[in-house]
Amino acid sequence: MGTLTVWQGSALYVGAVLGTGVIALPALATRAAGPASLLAWLGLVLLSVPLAATFAALGARYPDGGGVSTYVRHAFGARAAAVVGWCFYFAVPAGAPAAGMFAGAYVAGALGGGRRTVVVTAAVLLVLVAVANGFGLTFSGRLQLALAVLLVALLLAAVVAALPHARLRNLHPFAPHGWSAVGSAAALLVWSFAGWEAITHLAADFRRPARDLPRATAVAIAVVGVLYLAVAATSVLVLGPAAGTSDAPLAELLALGVGGTVQVLAAAVAVLLTLGTMNAYFAGAARLGGALGRDGALPAWLARGGSVGEVPRRSLAVVSGLSGLALAATAVAGVGTRPLVLLTTGSFVTVYALGTAAALRLLPRGSLSRRCALLALVAVAALLVMTGWYLLWPLVVTVGALGYLRRRRATRAVPK
Repeated sequence: MGTLTVWQGSALYVGAVLGTGVIALPALATRAAGPASLLAWLGLVLLSVPLAATFAALGARYPDGGGVSTYVRHAFGARAAAVVGWCFYFAVPAGAPAAGMFAGAYVAGALGGGRRTVVVTAAVLLVLVAVANGFGLTFSGRLQLALAVLLVALLLAAVVAALPHARLRNLHPFAPHGWSAVGSAAALLVWSFAGWEAITHLAADFRRPARDLPRATAVAIAVVGVLYLAVAATSVLVLGPAAGTSDAPLAELLALGVGGTVQVLAAAVAVLLTLGTMNAYFAGAARLGGALGRDGALPAWLARGGSVGEVPRRSLAVVSGLSGLALAATAVAGVGTRPLVLLTTGSFVTVYALGTAAALRLLPRGSLSRRCALLALVAVAALLVMTGWYLLWPLVVTVGALGYLRRRRATRAVPK
Protein backbone atom coordinates (compact mmCIF):
# COMPACT_ATOMS: atom_id res chain seq x y z
CA MET A 1 0.00 0.00 0.00
CA GLY A 2 1.23 3.50 -0.87
CA THR A 3 2.10 6.18 1.67
CA LEU A 4 1.73 9.48 -0.21
CA THR A 5 -1.05 11.81 0.99
CA VAL A 6 -2.95 14.34 -1.12
CA TRP A 7 -0.88 17.19 0.30
CA GLN A 8 2.42 15.43 -0.22
CA GLY A 9 1.35 14.61 -3.78
CA SER A 10 0.32 18.22 -4.37
CA ALA A 11 3.72 19.36 -3.08
CA LEU A 12 5.52 16.96 -5.42
CA TYR A 13 3.45 18.30 -8.32
CA VAL A 14 4.11 21.92 -7.37
CA GLY A 15 7.82 21.20 -7.04
CA ALA A 16 7.98 19.35 -10.35
CA VAL A 17 6.10 22.01 -12.34
CA LEU A 18 6.91 25.26 -10.54
CA GLY A 19 10.56 24.77 -9.71
CA THR A 20 13.30 26.29 -11.78
CA GLY A 21 10.99 27.81 -14.37
CA VAL A 22 10.17 30.74 -12.11
CA ILE A 23 13.87 31.50 -11.52
CA ALA A 24 15.14 32.39 -14.99
CA LEU A 25 12.52 31.70 -17.66
CA PRO A 26 10.56 34.94 -17.19
CA ALA A 27 13.71 36.70 -18.43
CA LEU A 28 14.29 34.28 -21.33
CA ALA A 29 10.65 34.54 -22.44
CA THR A 30 10.65 38.34 -22.22
CA ARG A 31 13.87 38.47 -24.20
CA ALA A 32 12.22 36.37 -26.91
CA ALA A 33 8.83 38.14 -27.17
CA GLY A 34 8.79 41.22 -24.92
CA PRO A 35 5.62 41.84 -22.88
CA ALA A 36 3.75 39.61 -25.36
CA SER A 37 5.46 36.70 -23.60
CA LEU A 38 2.63 37.03 -21.05
CA LEU A 39 0.35 35.52 -23.72
CA ALA A 40 2.65 32.51 -23.88
CA TRP A 41 2.50 32.16 -20.09
CA LEU A 42 -1.31 32.42 -20.11
CA GLY A 43 -1.62 29.94 -22.96
CA LEU A 44 0.51 27.36 -21.22
CA VAL A 45 -1.35 27.81 -17.93
CA LEU A 46 -4.60 27.11 -19.78
CA LEU A 47 -3.00 24.15 -21.56
CA SER A 48 -1.96 22.77 -18.18
CA VAL A 49 -5.58 22.19 -17.18
CA PRO A 50 -6.50 19.55 -19.80
CA LEU A 51 -2.96 18.17 -19.82
CA ALA A 52 -2.81 17.66 -16.06
CA ALA A 53 -6.37 16.31 -16.01
CA THR A 54 -5.48 13.79 -18.70
CA PHE A 55 -2.46 12.43 -16.86
CA ALA A 56 -4.34 12.39 -13.55
CA ALA A 57 -7.13 10.33 -15.14
CA LEU A 58 -4.61 7.90 -16.62
CA GLY A 59 -2.71 7.65 -13.33
CA ALA A 60 -5.90 6.91 -11.42
CA ARG A 61 -6.89 4.15 -13.87
CA TYR A 62 -3.41 2.63 -14.33
CA PRO A 63 -1.36 3.28 -11.17
CA ASP A 64 2.11 1.97 -12.03
CA GLY A 65 5.72 3.08 -11.75
CA GLY A 66 5.99 3.17 -15.53
CA GLY A 67 3.75 6.25 -15.68
CA VAL A 68 3.28 7.47 -19.26
CA SER A 69 5.29 4.50 -20.53
CA THR A 70 2.67 2.16 -19.02
CA TYR A 71 -0.22 4.04 -20.64
CA VAL A 72 1.50 3.98 -24.03
CA ARG A 73 2.18 0.26 -23.60
CA HIS A 74 -1.53 -0.42 -23.07
CA ALA A 75 -2.44 1.74 -26.07
CA PHE A 76 0.30 1.13 -28.64
CA GLY A 77 2.51 -1.72 -27.50
CA ALA A 78 6.00 -2.34 -26.12
CA ARG A 79 8.03 -0.42 -28.71
CA ALA A 80 6.17 2.85 -28.25
CA ALA A 81 6.31 2.36 -24.47
CA ALA A 82 10.08 1.96 -24.59
CA VAL A 83 10.43 5.15 -26.64
CA VAL A 84 8.38 7.18 -24.15
CA GLY A 85 10.19 5.63 -21.19
CA TRP A 86 13.60 6.42 -22.63
CA CYS A 87 12.58 9.97 -23.57
CA PHE A 88 11.57 10.72 -19.98
CA TYR A 89 14.27 8.70 -18.22
CA PHE A 90 17.16 10.22 -20.16
CA ALA A 91 15.68 13.71 -20.23
CA VAL A 92 16.11 14.00 -16.46
CA PRO A 93 19.93 13.70 -16.54
CA ALA A 94 19.99 16.15 -19.46
CA GLY A 95 17.80 18.69 -17.67
CA ALA A 96 19.30 18.36 -14.19
CA PRO A 97 22.49 20.33 -14.98
CA ALA A 98 20.43 23.21 -16.41
CA ALA A 99 18.19 23.24 -13.33
CA GLY A 100 21.16 23.26 -11.01
CA MET A 101 22.89 25.99 -13.01
CA PHE A 102 19.80 28.20 -12.86
CA ALA A 103 20.08 28.09 -9.07
CA GLY A 104 23.84 28.45 -9.29
CA ALA A 105 23.49 31.76 -11.12
CA TYR A 106 21.61 33.15 -8.12
CA VAL A 107 24.20 31.79 -5.68
CA ALA A 108 27.01 33.27 -7.75
CA GLY A 109 25.20 36.62 -7.73
CA ALA A 110 25.10 36.53 -3.94
CA LEU A 111 28.48 35.01 -3.12
CA GLY A 112 30.58 35.67 -6.23
CA GLY A 113 32.84 33.08 -7.82
CA GLY A 114 31.31 33.22 -11.29
CA ARG A 115 30.94 30.02 -13.27
CA ARG A 116 32.80 27.94 -10.68
CA THR A 117 30.13 28.75 -8.08
CA VAL A 118 27.41 27.94 -10.60
CA VAL A 119 28.83 24.48 -11.29
CA VAL A 120 29.60 23.68 -7.65
CA THR A 121 26.06 24.67 -6.62
CA ALA A 122 24.59 22.40 -9.28
CA ALA A 123 26.80 19.51 -8.11
CA VAL A 124 25.78 19.96 -4.47
CA LEU A 125 22.09 19.96 -5.43
CA LEU A 126 22.53 16.73 -7.39
CA VAL A 127 24.06 15.05 -4.35
CA LEU A 128 21.34 16.32 -2.00
CA VAL A 129 18.42 15.04 -4.08
CA ALA A 130 20.14 11.71 -4.67
CA VAL A 131 20.62 11.23 -0.92
CA ALA A 132 17.06 12.37 -0.09
CA ASN A 133 15.54 9.90 -2.55
CA GLY A 134 17.84 7.20 -1.29
CA PHE A 135 15.97 7.32 2.03
CA GLY A 136 12.70 6.54 0.26
CA LEU A 137 9.53 8.27 -0.88
CA THR A 138 8.14 8.84 2.62
CA PHE A 139 11.14 10.98 3.55
CA SER A 140 11.34 12.84 0.22
CA GLY A 141 7.56 13.43 0.24
CA ARG A 142 7.70 15.09 3.66
CA LEU A 143 10.69 17.16 2.56
CA GLN A 144 8.78 18.24 -0.53
CA LEU A 145 5.74 19.36 1.48
CA ALA A 146 7.90 21.57 3.70
CA LEU A 147 9.67 23.03 0.66
CA ALA A 148 6.40 23.74 -1.15
CA VAL A 149 4.83 25.63 1.77
CA LEU A 150 7.95 27.75 2.21
CA LEU A 151 8.32 28.48 -1.50
CA VAL A 152 4.71 29.53 -2.05
CA ALA A 153 4.97 31.96 0.86
CA LEU A 154 8.24 33.44 -0.42
CA LEU A 155 7.05 33.88 -4.01
CA LEU A 156 3.84 35.56 -2.91
CA ALA A 157 5.88 37.86 -0.67
CA ALA A 158 8.15 38.81 -3.60
CA VAL A 159 5.16 39.63 -5.83
CA VAL A 160 3.26 41.62 -3.20
CA ALA A 161 6.38 43.57 -2.19
CA ALA A 162 7.24 44.51 -5.81
CA LEU A 163 3.73 45.37 -7.06
CA PRO A 164 3.78 49.02 -5.85
CA HIS A 165 6.56 49.57 -8.42
CA ALA A 166 4.46 48.26 -11.34
CA ARG A 167 3.95 50.59 -14.32
CA LEU A 168 1.52 49.97 -17.19
CA ARG A 169 3.83 51.83 -19.58
CA ASN A 170 6.18 48.87 -19.35
CA LEU A 171 3.70 46.94 -21.51
CA HIS A 172 4.61 49.11 -24.53
CA PRO A 173 5.65 48.10 -27.11
CA PHE A 174 3.71 44.94 -26.40
CA ALA A 175 5.14 42.76 -29.19
CA PRO A 176 8.50 44.33 -30.16
CA HIS A 177 9.66 41.18 -31.99
CA GLY A 178 6.38 40.42 -33.76
CA TRP A 179 3.55 38.08 -32.83
CA SER A 180 5.39 35.00 -34.08
CA ALA A 181 7.85 35.50 -31.22
CA VAL A 182 5.10 34.42 -28.81
CA GLY A 183 5.52 30.91 -30.24
CA SER A 184 9.27 31.03 -29.63
CA ALA A 185 8.62 32.12 -26.04
CA ALA A 186 6.12 29.29 -25.59
CA ALA A 187 8.71 26.73 -26.78
CA LEU A 188 11.07 27.97 -24.07
CA LEU A 189 8.34 27.99 -21.44
CA VAL A 190 7.42 24.34 -21.98
CA TRP A 191 10.30 23.71 -19.56
CA SER A 192 8.30 25.61 -16.94
CA PHE A 193 5.23 23.46 -17.39
CA ALA A 194 6.91 20.08 -17.75
CA GLY A 195 6.05 18.04 -14.70
CA TRP A 196 2.39 17.09 -15.02
CA GLU A 197 3.55 13.70 -16.26
CA ALA A 198 6.32 13.27 -13.66
CA ILE A 199 4.15 12.33 -10.68
CA THR A 200 2.22 9.68 -12.65
CA HIS A 201 5.23 7.41 -12.03
CA LEU A 202 4.36 7.67 -8.33
CA ALA A 203 0.61 7.03 -8.77
CA ALA A 204 0.78 3.61 -7.13
CA ASP A 205 2.53 5.18 -4.13
CA PHE A 206 -0.55 7.24 -3.19
CA ARG A 207 -2.70 5.84 -0.41
CA ARG A 208 -5.77 5.85 -2.66
CA PRO A 209 -4.62 6.61 -6.25
CA ALA A 210 -8.11 6.86 -7.80
CA ARG A 211 -9.16 9.53 -5.30
CA ASP A 212 -5.94 11.21 -4.18
CA LEU A 213 -4.16 11.74 -7.51
CA PRO A 214 -6.92 13.88 -9.13
CA ARG A 215 -7.24 15.93 -5.92
CA ALA A 216 -3.50 16.53 -5.74
CA THR A 217 -3.53 17.56 -9.40
CA ALA A 218 -6.33 20.09 -8.88
CA VAL A 219 -4.54 21.73 -5.96
CA ALA A 220 -1.29 21.92 -7.92
CA ILE A 221 -2.91 23.44 -11.02
CA ALA A 222 -4.38 26.28 -8.97
CA VAL A 223 -1.16 27.00 -7.09
CA VAL A 224 1.15 26.79 -10.10
CA GLY A 225 -1.11 28.81 -12.40
CA VAL A 226 -1.52 31.69 -9.96
CA LEU A 227 2.17 31.85 -9.05
CA TYR A 228 3.50 31.64 -12.61
CA LEU A 229 1.19 34.35 -13.93
CA ALA A 230 1.84 36.55 -10.90
CA VAL A 231 5.63 36.34 -11.16
CA ALA A 232 5.69 36.75 -14.97
CA ALA A 233 3.31 39.73 -14.97
CA THR A 234 5.08 41.40 -12.06
CA SER A 235 8.46 40.97 -13.77
CA VAL A 236 7.23 42.73 -16.92
CA LEU A 237 5.25 45.49 -15.16
CA VAL A 238 7.94 46.26 -12.59
CA LEU A 239 11.23 45.67 -14.41
CA GLY A 240 10.17 46.81 -17.87
CA PRO A 241 12.86 46.25 -20.56
CA ALA A 242 15.26 45.03 -17.85
CA ALA A 243 13.03 41.97 -17.40
CA GLY A 244 14.60 40.50 -20.54
CA THR A 245 18.21 41.19 -19.58
CA SER A 246 18.37 40.15 -15.93
CA ASP A 247 19.86 36.74 -15.16
CA ALA A 248 17.97 36.72 -11.86
CA PRO A 249 14.63 38.54 -12.24
CA LEU A 250 13.31 37.16 -8.96
CA ALA A 251 16.23 38.81 -7.16
CA GLU A 252 15.42 42.09 -8.90
CA LEU A 253 11.80 41.93 -7.70
CA LEU A 254 12.89 41.24 -4.15
CA ALA A 255 15.41 44.08 -4.27
CA LEU A 256 12.80 46.57 -5.45
CA GLY A 257 10.10 45.39 -3.09
CA VAL A 258 12.07 44.82 0.09
CA GLY A 259 14.98 47.19 -0.43
CA GLY A 260 18.61 46.73 0.45
CA THR A 261 20.73 43.76 -0.57
CA VAL A 262 18.58 40.66 -0.91
CA GLN A 263 20.74 38.54 -3.21
CA VAL A 264 21.32 36.01 -0.44
CA LEU A 265 17.58 35.61 0.13
CA ALA A 266 16.99 35.29 -3.60
CA ALA A 267 19.73 32.66 -3.83
CA ALA A 268 18.11 30.71 -1.00
CA VAL A 269 14.74 30.82 -2.79
CA ALA A 270 16.37 29.65 -6.02
CA VAL A 271 18.12 26.76 -4.29
CA LEU A 272 14.90 25.65 -2.57
CA LEU A 273 12.92 25.86 -5.81
CA THR A 274 15.51 23.80 -7.61
CA LEU A 275 15.65 21.24 -4.81
CA GLY A 276 11.89 20.79 -5.10
CA THR A 277 11.99 20.26 -8.85
CA MET A 278 14.95 17.92 -8.85
CA ASN A 279 13.56 15.94 -5.91
CA ALA A 280 10.28 15.30 -7.72
CA TYR A 281 11.93 14.38 -11.01
CA PHE A 282 14.53 12.11 -9.45
CA ALA A 283 11.75 10.30 -7.56
CA GLY A 284 9.71 9.82 -10.73
CA ALA A 285 12.68 8.85 -12.91
CA ALA A 286 14.00 6.36 -10.35
CA ARG A 287 10.60 4.67 -10.17
CA LEU A 288 10.34 4.69 -13.98
CA GLY A 289 13.74 3.05 -14.38
CA GLY A 290 12.59 0.19 -12.17
CA ALA A 291 9.46 -0.25 -14.29
CA LEU A 292 11.44 -0.14 -17.55
CA GLY A 293 13.79 -2.79 -16.18
CA ARG A 294 10.79 -4.93 -15.21
CA ASP A 295 9.26 -4.55 -18.69
CA GLY A 296 12.48 -5.26 -20.61
CA ALA A 297 12.99 -1.76 -22.01
CA LEU A 298 16.14 -1.37 -19.87
CA PRO A 299 18.43 -3.96 -18.20
CA ALA A 300 16.54 -6.17 -15.75
CA TRP A 301 18.84 -5.42 -12.81
CA LEU A 302 17.27 -1.92 -12.67
CA ALA A 303 13.97 -3.48 -11.60
CA ARG A 304 15.19 -4.18 -8.07
CA GLY A 305 13.44 -1.92 -5.57
CA GLY A 306 10.82 -0.84 -8.09
CA SER A 307 7.76 -2.24 -6.26
CA VAL A 308 5.44 -0.08 -4.16
CA GLY A 309 6.97 0.62 -0.77
CA GLU A 310 10.51 -0.15 -1.94
CA VAL A 311 13.33 2.21 -2.95
CA PRO A 312 14.67 1.79 -6.55
CA ARG A 313 18.25 2.62 -5.55
CA ARG A 314 19.86 1.08 -8.63
CA SER A 315 17.77 3.19 -10.97
CA LEU A 316 18.36 6.22 -8.76
CA ALA A 317 22.11 5.62 -8.96
CA VAL A 318 21.97 5.54 -12.76
CA VAL A 319 19.98 8.80 -12.93
CA SER A 320 22.33 10.46 -10.45
CA GLY A 321 25.45 9.23 -12.22
CA LEU A 322 24.29 10.33 -15.66
CA SER A 323 23.29 13.72 -14.25
CA GLY A 324 26.76 14.14 -12.78
CA LEU A 325 28.38 13.22 -16.10
CA ALA A 326 26.12 15.67 -17.96
CA LEU A 327 27.03 18.45 -15.53
CA ALA A 328 30.74 17.71 -15.94
CA ALA A 329 30.43 17.75 -19.73
CA THR A 330 28.50 21.00 -19.58
CA ALA A 331 31.14 22.60 -17.37
CA VAL A 332 34.02 21.49 -19.60
CA ALA A 333 32.29 22.56 -22.82
CA GLY A 334 31.15 25.89 -21.39
CA VAL A 335 27.62 25.39 -22.75
CA GLY A 336 24.89 27.70 -21.47
CA THR A 337 21.49 26.62 -20.18
CA ARG A 338 19.38 27.51 -23.24
CA PRO A 339 20.38 24.49 -25.41
CA LEU A 340 19.92 22.17 -22.44
CA VAL A 341 16.46 23.61 -21.78
CA LEU A 342 15.35 23.13 -25.38
CA LEU A 343 16.83 19.63 -25.66
CA THR A 344 14.94 18.61 -22.53
CA THR A 345 11.83 20.34 -23.81
CA GLY A 346 11.96 18.29 -27.02
CA SER A 347 11.92 15.09 -24.98
CA PHE A 348 9.04 16.16 -22.74
CA VAL A 349 6.91 17.36 -25.65
CA THR A 350 7.41 13.94 -27.26
CA VAL A 351 6.29 12.26 -24.02
CA TYR A 352 3.23 14.53 -23.89
CA ALA A 353 2.32 13.78 -27.50
CA LEU A 354 2.40 10.00 -27.10
CA GLY A 355 0.82 10.17 -23.64
CA THR A 356 -2.18 12.22 -24.76
CA ALA A 357 -2.57 10.05 -27.88
CA ALA A 358 -2.65 6.98 -25.62
CA ALA A 359 -5.31 8.66 -23.48
CA LEU A 360 -7.62 8.91 -26.49
CA ARG A 361 -7.50 5.12 -26.80
CA LEU A 362 -7.67 4.28 -23.10
CA LEU A 363 -10.10 6.74 -21.51
CA PRO A 364 -13.87 6.15 -21.81
CA ARG A 365 -15.57 7.66 -24.86
CA GLY A 366 -17.67 10.70 -24.04
CA SER A 367 -15.94 11.29 -20.72
CA LEU A 368 -14.66 14.69 -19.65
CA SER A 369 -11.15 13.28 -19.26
CA ARG A 370 -11.14 12.06 -22.87
CA ARG A 371 -12.25 15.48 -24.13
CA CYS A 372 -9.41 16.98 -22.11
CA ALA A 373 -7.03 14.52 -23.77
CA LEU A 374 -8.17 15.57 -27.25
CA LEU A 375 -7.70 19.24 -26.43
CA ALA A 376 -4.29 18.55 -24.91
CA LEU A 377 -3.18 16.52 -27.95
CA VAL A 378 -4.04 19.37 -30.32
CA ALA A 379 -2.12 21.86 -28.18
CA VAL A 380 0.88 19.53 -27.85
CA ALA A 381 0.95 19.06 -31.63
CA ALA A 382 1.38 22.83 -31.94
CA LEU A 383 4.21 22.72 -29.39
CA LEU A 384 5.90 19.98 -31.40
CA VAL A 385 6.00 22.30 -34.41
CA MET A 386 7.40 25.18 -32.34
CA THR A 387 10.11 22.99 -30.80
CA GLY A 388 11.73 22.66 -34.23
CA TRP A 389 15.25 21.27 -34.53
CA TYR A 390 15.38 20.28 -30.88
CA LEU A 391 13.13 17.33 -31.71
CA LEU A 392 16.28 15.72 -33.12
CA TRP A 393 17.26 14.76 -29.56
CA PRO A 394 14.13 12.64 -28.87
CA LEU A 395 14.63 11.18 -32.36
CA VAL A 396 18.12 10.04 -31.33
CA VAL A 397 16.67 8.62 -28.09
CA THR A 398 13.98 6.81 -30.12
CA VAL A 399 16.63 5.15 -32.27
CA GLY A 400 18.48 4.11 -29.12
CA ALA A 401 15.35 2.63 -27.50
CA LEU A 402 14.34 0.65 -30.58
CA GLY A 403 17.93 -0.49 -31.13
CA TYR A 404 18.11 -1.75 -27.54
CA LEU A 405 14.86 -3.71 -27.90
CA ARG A 406 16.03 -5.25 -31.17
CA ARG A 407 19.38 -6.25 -29.72
CA ARG A 408 17.74 -7.68 -26.62
CA ARG A 409 15.36 -9.80 -28.66
CA ALA A 410 18.19 -10.99 -30.89
CA THR A 411 20.27 -11.96 -27.86
CA ARG A 412 17.36 -13.87 -26.30
CA ALA A 413 16.76 -15.68 -29.63
CA VAL A 414 20.33 -17.03 -29.74
CA PRO A 415 20.31 -20.65 -28.45
CA LYS A 416 22.56 -21.30 -25.46
